[in-house]
Order: sequence, then C-alpha cells, then structure tokens
Amino acid sequence: MTRKIIIDTDPGIDDTMAIMLALKSPELELLGLTTIYGNVNCSQSTINALKILEVAGRSNIPVAKGSDVPLVIEPHHHATFVHGDDGMGNTHLSLPASKALDISAAQFIVEMIMKNPDEITLVPIGPLTNIALALRIEPKIAKLVKEVVIMGGAATVRGNVTPVAEANIWQDPHAASIVFSAGWPLTMLGLDVTTKVIQT
Repeated sequence: MTRKIIIDTDPGIDDTMAIMLALKSPELELLGLTTIYGNVNCSQSTINALKILEVAGRSNIPVAKGSDVPLVIEPHHHATFVHGDDGMGNTHLSLPASKALDISAAQFIVEMIMKNPDEITLVPIGPLTNIALALRIEPKIAKLVKEVVIMGGAATVRGNVTPVAEANIWQDPHAASIVFSAGWPLTMLGLDVTTKVIQT
C-alpha cells in the first residue's frame, strides 16, 4: 500500500532531488507540491516545482503556491549563493507550460487532509510557514494528518546558518514553534542526518 504525501518545498537543487526520488518511489503517492520561499523566492520556487513535474512527465500533480514571507520576522536572504539565482544552479530552464492552483498552499494542505483523514504524511523540506498557516486555518488537521516528517533543525549538531540554527527553521522560527507544538505525530530529520546522507 502506498503512502500519500504532500511535499512542501523550496526547490532548490536539493529539493529537486528529493521530489524526483519521491516520484520514482513505488511506496509513495505524491498528492501535490506546495511551495515556499527559502532557497529562492516563492514565485521562483513555484516555477521550479512546476518545471520539475513537467520534466518528470507528471504535470498532472497539482502545485499550490505558498507564502513568500515568514509569519513575524523580516525575510532573510535567499540561498542563491548555493542554488543560483533560479534555484536550479543558474540553468535557467524554460518556463513550465502548467500553472499553479488558484488556492494557497495552506488551503490546499487543509483541504487534502480533510478529504483524506489519517492518510496524508506532510513532508516539509523548507521553511515551515505554510504548515503553520494551515494549522491556523484549520487546527483539526493536527488530529487528522497521518504524520509530519520535517527536514530541518540542528538539535544535536552545529547549525548551518548560525552556530545553533539550521536554515529551514531559521527562516521562520515562529512557524517552527507552531508546527513543533501542534501535538501531531512528528519526525524531525535534522542536520545530524542530512549532512551524512550521500547520493550517488
């Protein structure tokens, strides 16, 4: 039986690899991509998400554009020094033919969880703003989601943007606080894991 997932993403070269792996996995059913700022601004991450699905031949999978700013703090700089101005290593791919949905990422997350109770795993691999906004729209999703698996944090190792902060959490710490305290089943994959994983 496949696991239904929604990936909340700021692609990004690293997130592109994660999405491609998810699309190829027989164990996963990708219900949608929701986009967020981080590696690039949210408009560019939405273009990148649509383009990834197009290249993979999976443009039938919906994309919902999310927030371009954190909940409270001023936005930090984007990681263009790592991923390039376009988030794809300055490859400047052609624009995708498909478009994002008319609803926000947070609303898409809420609607999908409410339609599929106890079935959806949320997989945020960028800042957690969209997930926090979804909780604000409908707190009941905390009881109806199957689980949340986060790529972020630096609980036991040095951070990658400050000595104590990992980039995804650092981008919106207020959203992270909401998500980590929501009371839903949550797994954090921090830098102690992600910096040791090698893809060949």
